[in-house]
Order: sequence, then C-alpha cells, then structure tokens
Amino acid sequence: IASTDNAMAADLIQRSQRADFLGKIKVKLAKAIKENPELVPFLLRLALNDAITYDKETKTGGPNGSIRLSEELKRPENVKLDSAVTFLEGLKKEIDEESKGGPISWADLIQIGGKKNLLRTFLDAAIKKCGGNEEKGNFLYNAYGSNGQWGFFDKQFGRSDKLEPDPEGRVLLWEEAPIAEITNRFSKVGLGPRQVAVLSAFLGTDQAAMDAKLAQDSELARWVKKYQDSRETVSQTDYEVDLIGAFTRLSILGQSINYEAYTYPPKKFKLKL
Repeated sequence: IASTDNAMAADLIQRSQRADFLGKIKVKLAKAIKENPELVPFLLRLALNDAITYDKETKTGGPNGSIRLSEELKRPENVKLDSAVTFLEGLKKEIDEESKGGPISWADLIQIGGKKNLLRTFLDAAIKKCGGNEEKGNFLYNAYGSNGQWGFFDKQFGRSDKLEPDPEGRVLLWEEAPIAEITNRFSKVGLGPRQVAVLSAFLGTDQAAMDAKLAQDSELARWVKKYQDSRETVSQTDYEVDLIGAFTRLSILGQSINYEAYTYPPKKFKLKL
C-alpha cells in the first residue's frame, strides 16, 4: 500500500510539473504571437507541414520537429517558414533557460505554437464580431469559446525530435496543388474531406481564397460551407470544435508520447519532529 501511495504521489507531482511548464510556455507564446500577428499563418503552416509528413506504412515522419532542419526548411513547400522557425527559436531559448526539466523539444514547441496561433484566430474573430473592441472580444470568447475542447491536446506533451530531415515529396505546395492531390495527401494520414475543409487556415495565408478553391470540389463544398456558416455565428462552435479535433489528431501522428518529459526530482524537505 505504501508503495502504491508513493507511486501515486510521484505521478501527481510529475503531472503538476508538466502542467506548470506547459502553462508558462502558453503565456510566452500568447504574448509573442500578439506582438507578431503577421506570423500567424506561417506558424499554422509550420505545424501542418511538420506533421503531414507522416507515412502510415513505414511509420515514419509526423510532428517530430524535423522541419526546423535547414535541409527540410529550404524545400519549396516550406518557403517563408524560416521566419516562423526563427520566431520559435528565440522563444525556445527563453523557455529552455527557465526549464527545470530539460529543454523543450522542437516537436512540442511547433505543435503548441500551432495551438496558440489557432486560439489567436479564434480570439481575433470574437474581437471582430465586437467591432474591434478587444475587451468585449475577450469576454465573448471566454463566454462562448471552445477552450474546454483542448484537454486531449494538452495531454500529448512529450514528443521527441528527429535529427534527420523527413523524406521529400510528402508535403504539397498547398496553394498550387490540385484538390485531388490535397485530399489524397490527407487521406494517407487518415484524415478525410471534412478535416481538409476545417484545416483550410493551415493551407495558405488567405483562408477565404483557400475555401473558394476547396469549394470547387463537390465533396469538400458542403464542409466548406458548414464551417463558413459556423464562423458567422457568435460562438463558432462547429468550426472551433471540429478544428481543434482535427488539429489534435494531426499533431500526434505517429508519435510515441513520453509522459515523463520535462519532469524533475522534487526538492526534498527534512521535517523536524
């Protein structure tokens, strides 16, 4: 019984350490993204392009941070993403300097960065609905937003970095690729037309233009309209919930999560009786 109690206590301590570390990362990211709004679409595509390299047959690729490597970053599909990597590099240095449980992996930082950028788009939409009033927009999102849907994503904290680039040819030039190639690439990682439509913000710098392109396909058109209609509502519930679900699936493709990552031996105290 004592052994079981000790194991439970250790698990609670580790969960607390990871939650505290993740919370600090979120605060840093949110502040930095607010100060650099022009990077939002590039940080979203960085998260997508790192993850979509997954290959089910060989169990290779996925969100493993390899996109940070110069050989992969200079590929045509990753043009202009160097600014996003540079942005995260500066944040990573700050985070690592304060971390008690070791440096954060690029794989984690890129996907968490994607999450915080999504939240920024949700918040910006709420502010826009309030005529640009930031205070009212924040209140609207906190009242009607989908923050509670991120629970499973936050648990998947402990991705490992790959030291070599992923194979070429697994990522498309999304804005130029034929629709059939886009849906086929998503299908290869287990995502269907619904996920393609809801992830349109990840596929280009102009979501409206990408929606118009995807809507040319009859199978995608109904989903594009569904999410466009949802974005017009106060809560955006259908759009936000489905987008969070799709991105969460994307962000763990092929990953073996280390649930002890970023933990460390707690400080010991001597009690005098």
